[in-house]
Amino acid sequence: MQSASDHSNTVPEMVQTDLNKPELRLGSSGEAVEELQQLLTKRGVYTGKIDGIFEKVTQDCVKRYQRRFFLPDDGIVGYKTWLTLYTGRPVELPELRKGSSGELVMKVQRVLKSTQDYIGYVDGYFGPITEAAVQTWQVRNNLPDTGIIDEITWHALSKIRQ
Repeated sequence: MQSASDHSNTVPEMVQTDLNKPELRLGSSGEAVEELQQLLTKRGVYTGKIDGIFEKVTQDCVKRYQRRFFLPDDGIVGYKTWLTLYTGRPVELPELRKGSSGELVMKVQRVLKSTQDYIGYVDGYFGPITEAAVQTWQVRNNLPDTGIIDEITWHALSKIRQ
């Protein structure tokens, strides 16, 4: 069996073959919801009762978890949310660099604003100010100061509580 290293988004083989989980949402119930609540507890975002009932508290914790891992924070537990719960790291995210744009860039800008590394507008454009903020943050966190958001940087950014 393959294992996930600290610097890889490689999913253990067991997770790849056994990750046939149902989509969960507000109103869902059963063993899969219990497992979800246990995983959210393990990841430090859920402190409620593990009762197998997907209520508002569970949904709010799922949304918080999704934001932390740069997923759409819709409160619905689909494939990518399950995958991050099992691996404890962001999955299937693109490399962002100068010239990139979009919602993920906005999310990164918001996170770097919260750490006081980014001083620009949250505009979704990865320009020189965003690049400098990423480099500054990388240096402070003992990462290669490339100014590029790669797999290692995504993982480190996901550890910032949002």
